[in-house]
Amino acid sequence: MNLYVDDRTIPLSNLDKVLWPEDGITKADLINYFLQVAPFMLPHLEGRPLVITRYPDGIYGKSFYQKNRPPHTPEWVRTFLQRSRDGKAIEYLMAEGPATLVWLANLAAIEIHPWLSRVDALERPDLLIFDLDPAEPAGYQECLPVARLLRQVLEELGLESYPKTSGATGLHVYVPVVPEHSYEEVRGFVEAVGYLLREALPDLVTLKRKVSARRGKVYIDYLQNVRGKTLVAPYCPRPRAGAPVSTPLMWEEVFASGPHDFTLRTVPARLKLRGDPFADAVGRSQVLPEKVGRLL
Repeated sequence: MNLYVDDRTIPLSNLDKVLWPEDGITKADLINYFLQVAPFMLPHLEGRPLVITRYPDGIYGKSFYQKNRPPHTPEWVRTFLQRSRDGKAIEYLMAEGPATLVWLANLAAIEIHPWLSRVDALERPDLLIFDLDPAEPAGYQECLPVARLLRQVLEELGLESYPKTSGATGLHVYVPVVPEHSYEEVRGFVEAVGYLLREALPDLVTLKRKVSARRGKVYIDYLQNVRGKTLVAPYCPRPRAGAPVSTPLMWEEVFASGPHDFTLRTVPARLKLRGDPFADAVGRSQVLPEKVGRLL
């Protein structure tokens, strides 16, 4: 069958394909979800190269990570040609409207990962990310004191921050900035703040990349802030039982709810009722301080 979105004709296939078996969620459900959240999700994708992860046989089937435009991509889907450091040409997808999201959902692209910079300033990110990643037996609850202190530190540095669930057990804290800092400067800032958090919470925070060294701690992955690295988009579902969604929150919600409260089935109604807590972050101009001092 065909679906008509924004004057685009999108052929759909295998709509009854079950993508989340425990939950009975099909490809048709995913398409409908993206249509509902498109007005809230698209501002966070606009102008950014995308990397997608496709699950044609559902979340427990074989998946693959795709940077280059798939064959037979419609002409109306915007793309961006960029060469990798080894000279290889990559034609990234970009999402400029609901029709693109529907087309991606029909490819079973459950996860959409945008760059931290836009194509008009590719070397200058306008977002930096604190990725709080708990290592078992630590989980979401262990992220909370780290997130609370992180918010305090950023406020002392004059920066507004925006939290969202990762869709798993962690938290992502976004800081929008003017696209004037290099990736190296942004990464260095996140690393410096990470070390302050480790100094204040040494039994809880780690910056060690070795997985065995993280056990029971919250890893601050400052290396997410590197050119070409991507993070799952706001309002993107995750390939986990329950169909959790990486969901922007108000700060007070971070401490009053859990990651399992926000799913593909519940997020559209939440958005209709409350709107997007990240709306103010889009295009917000914040300048990073030159130095990061010690915690008070």
